Amino acid sequence: MAIGFMEVQLLKANDLKVTDFLGKIDPYVVIQYKRQEQRSSVANGQGRNPTWNEKFMFRAEYPTGSGDQYKLILKIMDKDTFSKDDSLGQAIIYVKDLLAQGIENGGAKLQALKYRVIDENNSYCGEVDVAITFTPKVKEKCIGEDIGGWKESCY
Repeated sequence: MAIGFMEVQLLKANDLKVTDFLGKIDPYVVIQYKRQEQRSSVANGQGRNPTWNEKFMFRAEYPTGSGDQYKLILKIMDKDTFSKDDSLGQAIIYVKDLLAQGIENGGAKLQALKYRVIDENNSYCGEVDVAITFTPKVKEKCIGEDIGGWKESCY
């Protein structure tokens, strides 16, 4: 099993749905990969077309389990001051092929692409622009050291 780091660059979103009765939203994104979760800043006052330009790092292993485990989930939320934050929808990005290519080639990148944001009814709610890079962790070379006639190994 190979281990590496997946960098997710959250760029912007377009055409997000409005959930507040005043027509204003302050979106942020919760990014989940397996049991890891990170949160973007709140795009205060940016409404339906926010820009973040933020990077997030996740630990990634390949191969592990089924293809369904290789989901990067971006939950777009609306920050509310006086009530519970509203969900604006989510985008799911499958990264299994990216990880496999990264292991094979020493790294892989998905250029910035637009991903559809859908709600629980599978209705279109906008799109989010994301770029993803996977870099495998390079195993350190072990140089055995002679100690009193014995070679010490790195294992």
